Amino acid sequence: MQSPQQGVRYVFPALGGLYQRCEKYAWALLRIGYGLWYVPHGAQKLFGMFGGNIAGVAKGMDAAGISPGMFWAYYIGVLEFAGGILLVIGFLTRPVAALFVGFMVVAAFHFNWRYGYFWTKGGLEMPLLLLLIALVILIRGGGEYSVDRRIGREV
Repeated sequence: MQSPQQGVRYVFPALGGLYQRCEKYAWALLRIGYGLWYVPHGAQKLFGMFGGNIAGVAKGMDAAGISPGMFWAYYIGVLEFAGGILLVIGFLTRPVAALFVGFMVVAAFHFNWRYGYFWTKGGLEMPLLLLLIALVILIRGGGEYSVDRRIGREV
């Protein structure tokens, strides 16, 4: 199988070998980083870490018109915490990514869009980026370094 890097002319040719050696880890790095991004958000909601609490999240959900707020607060907290861990290890990668796609569609287009585009104003920039990453993970799956691949099963 031909590497996608063959035939590429680098601005700094000395880095070509490094890129080729690291290429096989790139997908796992993205998937793991994406999953790890969510874990503290879920811990904040579910366990009150980092100054969070589930009641405050539920109140915010109700205020945003996403009811019942307590149900959705727990749903999102569990998705972020457990789903993030599942993405890190690459188990049930596609179903979890599909749940994150749905979550980010609602976040971006039901809530954040009203604040404009830029994340610094609470806009849809960040949930849109997270939506696109989840969509790519949904399409691509867990990759070579995942539990899904190790057990030989991907949904």
